[in-house]
Amino acid sequence: MNIDQALHRVHTGRQGPEVGAFFDFDGTIVHGFSGLHFFRDRLLAGKVTAAELASTMVNGLRGTDSEADFERFVAVAFKAWRGHTEEELYEIGQRLFMSTIAGHLYPEAWQLIGAHQNAGHTVVIASSASRYQIQAAADALGVEHVLFTPLEVVDGVLTGRVDGKSLWRSGKFAATRAFMEEHGIDGAHSYTYSNGGEDAEFLAATGNPTPTNPDGTLERFARVHEWPILRFRPRGTPGVREVVRTAAAYSGIVGSVSTGLGLGLINRSHKVALDSITNIMPDVSLALAGIDVRVRGEANAWEHRPAVFIFNHQSQLDPMVLAKVLRHGFTGVAKKEMANDPLFGPLLRFVGATFVDRGNTERAVEALAPVVDTLRQGTSVIIAPEGTRSLTPQIGRFKKGAFRIAMEARVPIVPVVIRNAGEMLWKHSTLLRSGTVDVAVLDPIDVSGWHGELDVRITEVEDLYRKTLTDWPRT
Repeated sequence: MNIDQALHRVHTGRQGPEVGAFFDFDGTIVHGFSGLHFFRDRLLAGKVTAAELASTMVNGLRGTDSEADFERFVAVAFKAWRGHTEEELYEIGQRLFMSTIAGHLYPEAWQLIGAHQNAGHTVVIASSASRYQIQAAADALGVEHVLFTPLEVVDGVLTGRVDGKSLWRSGKFAATRAFMEEHGIDGAHSYTYSNGGEDAEFLAATGNPTPTNPDGTLERFARVHEWPILRFRPRGTPGVREVVRTAAAYSGIVGSVSTGLGLGLINRSHKVALDSITNIMPDVSLALAGIDVRVRGEANAWEHRPAVFIFNHQSQLDPMVLAKVLRHGFTGVAKKEMANDPLFGPLLRFVGATFVDRGNTERAVEALAPVVDTLRQGTSVIIAPEGTRSLTPQIGRFKKGAFRIAMEARVPIVPVVIRNAGEMLWKHSTLLRSGTVDVAVLDPIDVSGWHGELDVRITEVEDLYRKTLTDWPRT
């Protein structure tokens, strides 16, 4: 089973909250083991004692073949949290999610979770980890229900002990069954996703068990029981190939800019230079990076200019993707910090980008005023209405600036939905991955009659992005 088949199964299956979708966390929603990030954080902070380090290494060598092994493992791991308040651990979890763990999120897992949410299903993350390790991800993914290994807390402070049974193997199965009974979940039409052999019983708790990125034990079990196997693209540490491709892509940017400037000088035309750069640069740099751009609705990028092209922003790669789609006749709006970027700052200034201080609303409005004149003169504008890059493919709240500009300039809004750019280059990464970025250019939106109902209309556009991302147009 591939991701498209898995999504189709959800779209065409039973809808409603009585259907559950239960996701394991480590290895299923995120690549790898999130507990390692917490341990590394403490290690780098000098908070890991020699005894704890030795115990952790011994447990790692022993492995976790039985529930007794796992209980011994978590006894050591969670003992280190003794004396911490819950608030401290939630803050650590949020910080690590933003700095590291979000970069290991499988885009396919997000798509699946979104599909289940759109189907009205009751979505649950069920993990043997503590709540502090998974809550930030659950919040970012919009998942309300979380099943986790409970830790003992006295007066808001952790004792370092597990409070009851860990959610590993039989513990996860029991917690899932209890949740289903409590919430009236129809197990026969529900779904379970996990990667570990220890979760065979958990997977069998529903009528749609789906081994996801299975280890060897689970893969053998799945084949015997004829369960569909779902695999996501690995999200491990980039290797030498990614380093080489990234260097080549940046070299391609420099070379393309030089070529465009040369053509501009020869023709004594700023427009020739600008159009040459925006035509040559995305093709060259993306090709060197091994990144393809697959566009749907391409006619909408050309038939209604000038326009305000808005896009969902997850990656520094987004402007390059937009340049490949739009080709020429556009400029952009960027945060003021980009003006000082050594590579992109001079380029953005050359293409006439407007720099906005996101921390000062009054100055931001003033800075955007000349953009209306730019549109009236026939040049389109690209703006990320979220205002900043997001950590996950989730759509954030749209700001009003782009829509007000379009209304004042009397031009349409053209939504550009980008999928997978964050997988190629996520927010905190500097290395590009090869792959395919999908782009859907949607029908233009007439905003001339939006006066007095701007908030409602913007919410509708946000929902349009969410719907497109979870149910990608096929033609």
